[in-house]
Amino acid sequence: MKFIVSGKFIDSNKKKIFTKEIEVSHKELVEEKILSLIGSKHKVKRRGIKINSVKESKEEESK
Repeated sequence: MKFIVSGKFIDSNKKKIFTKEIEVSHKELVEEKILSLIGSKHKVKRRGIKINSVKESKEEESK
């Protein structure tokens, strides 16, 4: 399942807004995956990341 996640985090004393599309097997894993990705890429602690919305992607697969 694909999800579109948006939120913000503090990087170098500046607020930055993000929107990411991620693919996970269960909706419960979305928050964990985003915290992991943003934290490792921008060296931000989990408490510095705020998730505003999580929406399921509406893309249809063509076969």
